[in-house]
Amino acid sequence: MSAITVNPAVSLKSNTLNIATDEYGLLNDLYQLTMGACYVREGCDRKRASFELFVRRLPEGFGYLIAMGITQAVEYLQNLHFTSEQISALQATGIFANADRRFWELLQNFRFEGDLWAVTEGTAMFANEPFLRIEAPLWQAQLVETYLLNTINYQTLIATRAARMRDVAGDRITLLEFGTRRAFSPQASLWAARAALAAGMDATSNVLAALKLGRQPSGTMAHALVMALNATEGSEAQAFSAFHQVFPNSPLLIDTFDTIAAARNLAEKVKSGEMQVKGVRIDSGDIAAVSKEVKSLLPDAAIFASGDIDEAEILRLKSLDAPIDGYGIGTKLVTGAPVNGVYKLVEIDNIPVSKKSSGKQSLAGRKQIWRSFENGIVKGDRLTHISELPQPNEQPLLECIMHNGELLKSLDDLDAIAKRTRISVQSLPQAVRNITEPATIPVLVDMK
Repeated sequence: MSAITVNPAVSLKSNTLNIATDEYGLLNDLYQLTMGACYVREGCDRKRASFELFVRRLPEGFGYLIAMGITQAVEYLQNLHFTSEQISALQATGIFANADRRFWELLQNFRFEGDLWAVTEGTAMFANEPFLRIEAPLWQAQLVETYLLNTINYQTLIATRAARMRDVAGDRITLLEFGTRRAFSPQASLWAARAALAAGMDATSNVLAALKLGRQPSGTMAHALVMALNATEGSEAQAFSAFHQVFPNSPLLIDTFDTIAAARNLAEKVKSGEMQVKGVRIDSGDIAAVSKEVKSLLPDAAIFASGDIDEAEILRLKSLDAPIDGYGIGTKLVTGAPVNGVYKLVEIDNIPVSKKSSGKQSLAGRKQIWRSFENGIVKGDRLTHISELPQPNEQPLLECIMHNGELLKSLDDLDAIAKRTRISVQSLPQAVRNITEPATIPVLVDMK
């Protein structure tokens, strides 16, 4: 039997972290299509409309959000279309029996013709500030709502959690994304990995996401390997030895049975020259106390902690001087309080419009966000009509990145976005960066 060879030139790098692009048209809420059919019947489908995506309020316990998912929004808008089979399937439902024939022609010939205004990924955002705006024929601007909310809401949640974890951990600590098994779906696991990397985490254990993004996947081992080899080969030490022979640079998971006993046995092997232990992972118990004892036994080994880690736990372990070199973070990163972004019509045919519902009001008109700084720290944001001019020391946050369906500029890679995220968080007042009871930035609404 021939040996397996590894070709380092093979790459699976891709920006398409999505379902098949041929399915974009139908990945939608039904009412986007039924409203489109109604717009066609009323003859207003081509009227120029502007929709903005924003959050009315921040999730509880958050002082800011990190905008993420714009890259996938662009990829979606560039590839959105309907196949003849999909159109036939929609017709076969009977739901659209009264739809005008021109509606089907619009679907058949669909190409996004609008403009996309957006903040750059990695930008700190606050309540009522548009992450993006779509300016397009009414039926097209309406059609894209569901997908845009899905990718922006979820990636923004992950990016914000990752940014908060990086902020409390500091730049020296290694942060690994381990959330694939806890993400809300296989698709969500890919977006979670991307958002985490783009917000400053060092690597992901998700092999597909890592290779598509041109990154090296990173991981350790599971308790199952230790239990299996301990049972079949006689000892935990034999399990460590077997794994170490194949992956000498990978951390060993040492808390399957007795963490300190495992560390002590490894220390003896290190002392005898039998092994060089680069790192160990602890997944349970009193991590602060155990890590200190493990460090005394294995002073040259990096210690990684995992097991329901979040930003508050990182902060607690730091306060206890736990000698942790890195964290593997899963559940608390890829789940949590949702980012409840909404997508609202703000202008139609040059007429500003707004929603008046109690507790769900929106602001009429196309907007720009102006951010001001003092000594490198965000002083405040001003929300104005797009026609307003900046005041001294203000910077606009929204820029046009697609015009008439064409991309105007290349999008940033993950390293550039991660750098922007870190700078953006560090530019916030400390009270806004607090993990417990954070303040937020005042947003002056100046819609004249």
